[in-house]
Amino acid sequence: MARIISILLLSIILPLGLKAQSNRKPYSFEKGNFFGYWGYNRAFYTKSDLYFIGQGYDFHLDGSVAKDNPSTQFKQYINPTTLTVPQFNARFGYYFKDHYAISLGYDHMKYIFQDQNNVLLSGTIDPGVDNVTFGSGTFDNTPVTTDRNTFHYENSNGLNYIRVELTRTDRLFKAGIFTLSSNAGIGAGAILSYNDFNFAGQKDMVTISLSGYALSGHASLRFEFWDHLFLRTGVSGGYMNQIHVKTRPDDDSAYAHQRYGYLQFDTALGFMFYVKPKEKKCNTCPHF
Repeated sequence: MARIISILLLSIILPLGLKAQSNRKPYSFEKGNFFGYWGYNRAFYTKSDLYFIGQGYDFHLDGSVAKDNPSTQFKQYINPTTLTVPQFNARFGYYFKDHYAISLGYDHMKYIFQDQNNVLLSGTIDPGVDNVTFGSGTFDNTPVTTDRNTFHYENSNGLNYIRVELTRTDRLFKAGIFTLSSNAGIGAGAILSYNDFNFAGQKDMVTISLSGYALSGHASLRFEFWDHLFLRTGVSGGYMNQIHVKTRPDDDSAYAHQRYGYLQFDTALGFMFYVKPKEKKCNTCPHF
C-alpha cells in the first residue's frame, strides 16, 4: 500500500514540478520566441546615374539626386485605413537558436527624383520622340536642369524592399519590467517598384515591377516592457540595384535602371510571445 501511495504522490508532484519549470519566462532572444513589429522610417539616398531605355531613346542622367517623402499628416499614422500611406516597416521573426533570429519583412520607402536636378545628360534621343523635355540628338555629358512639369521619375508608392534578415540579439541591461537589448543583422531581398514617369509629354502612374535586389546591414536598440512589448529604434544601410524598373505600363521595352546606396532610420512598436521555451538543466535558472 505504501508503495502505491508513493507512486500516486510522485505522479501528482512530478507533473506539477515540470509545469512550474516550463512556465519560466525565457529571455527575449531564446530559441522558440516569436516577435513582430510595425513602424515608420526616413530614408536617404546617394547620387546615382539613372538610365532610361525605350522606343527611340537610350540616355542616362549622371549625378541624379533623390529624396524620400515622409507624410506630414499625423492622422495618417494613427488612422487604420491610412497606416500604409507613410513610409513604414513591418516584420515578423522567430528565434531558431539562442541569440539568433530569422525574419521576413517589408520596408516601404519612397524614392523621389528631385525637381530642378542639375545632371549630366548622355545618350541618344531620336528625332520626333521628345519635343518637350530634352529634344533630340546625341548628348555627351551635357549639363541640364530638369523641370518637373516636363520630366519626372519616382517610386512613391513606393520603393519596397522585401527582405529576409538574420539577426543577433544581446541583452544590455535589465531592471524590473524593463529590458534593453541590442540587435545587429544582415538582410537581402527583392525590390518591388511602383513607378511614376513623366517624359516626352507622356505621364504614366503606378507602373508595377519587380525591379531588382538589395543587400543591407541593420542595427537597433530594443526597449522591452513586461516581457511582451517593445519599442525599437534602428538604423539600416545598404546597396540597391534596380536592374529593370518598368516605366510604361503597356510597353515592356521601356524601363529604367540604376544603382545606389541608402541609409534608413526607423522607429517601431512590437510584441513578443513564446512557444515551447527552451528548458535549462539547472536549479536556479534566471527569469526574464
